[in-house]
This record gives sequence, C-alpha cells and structure tokens, in this order.
Amino acid sequence: MAKLREKIGYAVGDAAAGGITWKVMSIAFPLFFTNVFGLTVADTATLMLIARMFDVVTDPMMGMLADRTQSRWGTYRPWLIYGAIPFGLIFALLLYTPEFGPVGKRIWAYTLYLLMMVVYTAVNVPYGSLLGVMTPDDNEKNQFSSFRMVGAYAMGFITLLSFPYLQKLVGGSDQHQYAVLGAFFGIIAAAGTLACGLLTKERLKPIRAEKFSFKPFADLFRNRPWVILTLVGVCMNFFNGFRYAVAGYLFEYCMHGDVTISGLIINYTVFMTFGELTCMVFGGVSPWFTKVVGGKRKAFMWAAIICVVTSIAFFFIPMDPAYIWVMVGIVILTSVGIGIYSPLLWSMYADVADYATEKNGTSSTGVIFSSGTMAMKFGTAISGSLVALLLGFAGFISGTDAAGQTVVTITDAEAVNSMIWALFSIIPAVIACIMWGLLYIYPIKK
Repeated sequence: MAKLREKIGYAVGDAAAGGITWKVMSIAFPLFFTNVFGLTVADTATLMLIARMFDVVTDPMMGMLADRTQSRWGTYRPWLIYGAIPFGLIFALLLYTPEFGPVGKRIWAYTLYLLMMVVYTAVNVPYGSLLGVMTPDDNEKNQFSSFRMVGAYAMGFITLLSFPYLQKLVGGSDQHQYAVLGAFFGIIAAAGTLACGLLTKERLKPIRAEKFSFKPFADLFRNRPWVILTLVGVCMNFFNGFRYAVAGYLFEYCMHGDVTISGLIINYTVFMTFGELTCMVFGGVSPWFTKVVGGKRKAFMWAAIICVVTSIAFFFIPMDPAYIWVMVGIVILTSVGIGIYSPLLWSMYADVADYATEKNGTSSTGVIFSSGTMAMKFGTAISGSLVALLLGFAGFISGTDAAGQTVVTITDAEAVNSMIWALFSIIPAVIACIMWGLLYIYPIKK
C-alpha cells in the first residue's frame, strides 16, 4: 500500500512537466513565437510539425530504452533523477530571445525546441511508465493517476494565474519578461522532477525481453485497445491544444487586450486558469464519478459529451469583453469534462499495458506509456501548428524585420477574429465528437 507522501511525490512530477513546462508550451508558445520572438507564421507552423515527426520516432524508442534500464534507482526513476536539470535548463533557454536576425532566430528556435522535445521525452515517458510498476492494485492506480492530474492542474492554475502579475513585476520588454519567467519556472520544474524521482518507489519488476528487439513496437499495432486509446489520446490533446494555442490570440484580437475587472487582470493565462482550477477539482472527483457511472470508458464518454455541448455553446457568445464572465462560465463547464477524463487516459493505458503483458508474455509498459506521451505532444503541437497556419490563411502575418524587431500585420481583422473564435469552440466540439465515437468501440470495459 503506497503512502500519501509517495502519491504527492508522483503528483509533483506532473506538476513540473504538465503544470509548468507543457502548460506554458501549449498556451504561450504560439503567441510567443509570432508576437514576441519574431518567427513568421509559416516558421512557427513548420517548427511544430517537424518536432512532431521527430517525436514519432523518439517516443517509442524512449519507451523501449526505459523498459530495459537497470540501476540502483530502478527502471524508470533514474531518468527523472538525472534528467531534471537538463529539463529545466533547456526550457529556460527556449523562452530567451537572442538579438539575432531572422535566420539566427530561426536556428535558435528550431534547435532549442527540438532539444526540449528530446529531454521532455526522456523525462516524461519514464514518468508515465512509473504508474505501471508502483502498484498492482487497479484502484490504487486510479488514485495515483488522479493525484497526477490534480498536481498538474494545481500547478497549471498557479502558473497561469501568476503569469501576468509576474510579468508586471519583472517589467521591461516582452522579451525580457519571458526570459526571466523562463528561468524562474525552469528552476521549479527541475526541482519538481527531481523530487518525483526521489520520493516514488518501484514495487513491481517488468518482465523483460531477453534481448533488445523492435517486436514490442510491432506488437502495438496488433493491440486493438492500444490503437483506439492512442487515437483517443490524440483527439483529447487536439481538443485541449486548439483551445490553449488560440487563447492568447483570442484576448489579443477578439477582446482587444486584457480585461480588467475590480483590479483583477484577466488575460489569456488567467482566463484559462479558471479551467485549470475546475480540472483540478474534477480530476480528484474522477475516481468517484467512474464508480458511479460503472467504468472508465463510460465516464470518459460522459466527459466527452460535456465537452461537445459546452464548446458549441461558447461559439454563440457575443465577441465582446462585456460577456467575459459568460465566457469564463462556459470554460469552467468545459473543464468539468476535461477534469474527469484526464486521469482516465493514463489509468486506461495501465490497463492496456496489463493486456499487452498477458497477451505477449513480456512487459512493454514503457512503450505503451510512451504512446500516451507521443499522443499528447502530437495533438498539442499539431493543433498549435494548425492554429498558426489557419490564422495565416485568414490574414495574420508575423515576422522579424532587418533590424531584428518583431512585426505583426492583420490584413483582414474580421476573418482573423472569426477564425480565432471557431478554433476555440466549433473545431474542438467536432474533435470531442470523434473522441466519443472512438470510446464507443474501445474494447476494455474496466
């Protein structure tokens, strides 16, 4: 029976990865790259696409490598312990804007972004795989998964809520603010990752294959539950990715800047913070809700329905700052669904890993969980890339001039605003419908 300290330690791991680094990368990077760093829309979209193709190879390879790691720290924990400092350092460098011209900035962004994806994979794939070896009890796996999501959303809440106030405290140019906050959050992320590696325990030993082989990777595509669940994971992260990637543009252009009410600064990070707090609460409620409805699959399907209905409702809100609290209310309701389904995905991957071990005779836990990480990065970054491309088609142009200054031009404001609104509402609603359909045919009924 795992102690509370260990569950909190596991939660701290995703507080670092999901609540800080990935949250900032999801919500701030598209706007940061185009409006602060000075990449063109095409460069921003291409960067994220290249990184995703890179992850298709590195994530499964990392899973197989992690499964075969043997050390005094265990199988998966050493990757957290030794990867913590590079994780925080590269994240900090990625938010630094060097005084380069267009070509130099492009090289810097591409190099650091790809390095960040490598180190994120090296830390997060083993972190996810830990769930499969910390306990054999299915209910306790749900608890660990729930703690994980609460940790991620709690830190996401703190990160996003504090962001505009920390920017104001730091002062100076936008480039200076992002650089200082990158270093600040990078240190916290490194410390959280290290703490997770030291506080958790591996109680189960993976059944290892006798020699290195690509067979576990090939077996995945004969594993129907894995195929369906990975597609669900991609849809889930498309849903989240579109909303997070476009939130900054929604406030910059549809709301015409930050909205201040009774001293509260509501910018794009604070706006999404309301959702983070709701996700944190309902991530904790998720195990109870799962029992009430009779299984993980059914709970996930109900959560998807909530996301469909509320996303469509958002589309019909007037594009006016006067309706900001209506928008906040819909974001909160949408986050009820997100909070319920987020822990379920990882717990269901543990079920798929158990299914694969029983079917194939050897453990492929790392490979199975790596696909969850790959789905997360694939869905988030492709959605960010598509946001940049679609805004470009609508009339949004960005880049760096000969003097190294960031330049943004809007050729059709109405078309850009309409595209932003659809990317936050209707398009995610369609994705949630697809997710529900995939869950309907998912075969594991736990």
